Amino acid sequence: QVQLVESGGGLVQAGGSLRLSCAASGSTGNIYAMGWYRQAPGKQREMVAEITGYGSTNYVDSVKGRFTVSRDNAKKTLDLQMNSLRPEDTGVYYCHAQYRTTAVPMNSWGQGTQVTVSS
Repeated sequence: QVQLVESGGGLVQAGGSLRLSCAASGSTGNIYAMGWYRQAPGKQREMVAEITGYGSTNYVDSVKGRFTVSRDNAKKTLDLQMNSLRPEDTGVYYCHAQYRTTAVPMNSWGQGTQVTVSS
């Protein structure tokens, strides 16, 4: 099993920055991809940024150039540096990991951390 715990969320003024961190524990050696997702009220949960098992990164268009996702395999953490924050970035941010401990791929989610950007 993989457990994920997010930290770093909070309230920030528009134009400011936050850095989210996700700490993974458990069968972390079996993780092959990690990412950040967010869900705003009335909207579907969307992928914000992810790192594949081979190191490729993907971002939703709305955060390109503003957010940077990074992974530290030694420390077993996934970070999301968020700059130039906008009110529309407000939402609950979830850490996600894809892993396999059996032949069936599994997904693990953190509890979520609230990010609120005030205007």
